[in-house]
Amino acid sequence: MIKKIKELFTLNKSLVEKDQLLQEKQRQLEAVESKTAKLEQVIEDTVAPLRTAIEDRGVEIIRAAKEEAALILEESKTTAANLLEDSKRDITELINKKDQLTNEVLQAEETLSKTNKEINRYAKTAKKHKAELLGIKHLMEQFPSAIDYSVIEMHMGTFEESLKEEGLLEPIVQLALHHKNSKILKSEMNANYKDIRNLLASYQSRYNTKANATIYELMVIGLQAELQNILYTLSYSNLDTALENSKTLIEKYLRIAANGNASILPTVTRFLSELEPLFEIAIRIEYKYYMQKELEKEEQRRIREIMRQEAEEKRLLEEERKKIEKEEEKYLQEMAKNRELLNKETDITKIEALEARLKELEEQFDRLEEKKEEVIKRANGKAGYVYVISNLGSFGDNMFKVGMTRRLDPLERVDELGDASVPFKFDVHALVFSDDAVSLEQQLHQTLETQRVNKVNLRKEFFYASVEDLQNIVHSIDPTVEFITTMAAMEYRQSDSMRIKEPVSV
Repeated sequence: MIKKIKELFTLNKSLVEKDQLLQEKQRQLEAVESKTAKLEQVIEDTVAPLRTAIEDRGVEIIRAAKEEAALILEESKTTAANLLEDSKRDITELINKKDQLTNEVLQAEETLSKTNKEINRYAKTAKKHKAELLGIKHLMEQFPSAIDYSVIEMHMGTFEESLKEEGLLEPIVQLALHHKNSKILKSEMNANYKDIRNLLASYQSRYNTKANATIYELMVIGLQAELQNILYTLSYSNLDTALENSKTLIEKYLRIAANGNASILPTVTRFLSELEPLFEIAIRIEYKYYMQKELEKEEQRRIREIMRQEAEEKRLLEEERKKIEKEEEKYLQEMAKNRELLNKETDITKIEALEARLKELEEQFDRLEEKKEEVIKRANGKAGYVYVISNLGSFGDNMFKVGMTRRLDPLERVDELGDASVPFKFDVHALVFSDDAVSLEQQLHQTLETQRVNKVNLRKEFFYASVEDLQNIVHSIDPTVEFITTMAAMEYRQSDSMRIKEPVSV
């Protein structure tokens, strides 16, 4: 019994010790859990800002990527539009060139057809005359007694006259000269040839001997054959050479005549001297064709240049419109943001500041809208500025340029004209705005047409005039236009004064 009591006591003591140990372990576990909870809180406190920063940064990166993508897309659209515009312009130029070549081919075919008809006519006339001559010869040989020589002499006289009228003195081989394709030029050339025949007849009539008269005929035949070669080699760029060749030709025949019959040399000299201006007239008549062709080419080039300038100005206006629309978008976003803040704000002072800012933004937006409408109007219409400018250092005080631009700021165009192609900048004397600037420019050009500097290349819009005359012309069209009569020429005058001060080198 005592033994069991001792065992029970021992067991009880062991249970107490176990309970104490369990309680100690429990306290340790609670301490660990407390530390774990604190550690988790510390981790949460540390990680939370990082998580927020990462999320915010991600949003910023996405927003930046979207903005960059939008910018790249807009640049791609602009590049594509520019490429499309360049392609359209190239296609237009190719079409114009094709039309020009087609016209030239048609003209060449028409010229060839006319030449063939003329050759056929000459061939038929030659065959007819040959048959008549053979018939007369056969009649004379077979039936000499049946021939009425008086009638034959009459017919031979008529035949000789017809040969003279059709050009006995002209070369047998006719070159394809351009005056033959124009009724007006052909008429002028025939009148000139008639003057040559009349001159020849007046000198032939001075001699009783047929030999001397024949000398003049032979000279004219040879000279006109040479003249035909000069006319055939004539072009727009070698008029002076052709005139010089004509003078050389006359001089050559004078030298030939000097080695011949001395008794008729003075008369031959006078004849050739009077013939020389008639040859010059013939050259100038043929040259009128080339002048007209060059004017047509210049007109085509002028039209292409106008088209190119219009395309360039429209491109710049389109860029300006897109730029304005981007600015408008920014204003709209800021106005929306201010309206949202205004709806939430309760502070009177902040409300007044927001309303003032909103009003300012709306006014700026309205100004942009007006500017955009003006850009669209310029791009789709004829509105623009006609300018009158001068460049004293480059062209003197008696030459002015009168042109037109659709730019919103016309001074941009004036600055372009004063680039590296001229040594000094242009002075602006007048800027005239018009809803139909094209017609206004044409009106001024027509008024100044007789004073045009370059009468062939009409793209060169320079005119001889005094500043007072230009002022009167501009004010007759619009009296309200401000016209500056002073030629400032700042760069030129400063450069000139510096040259005066520089020491002269010996």
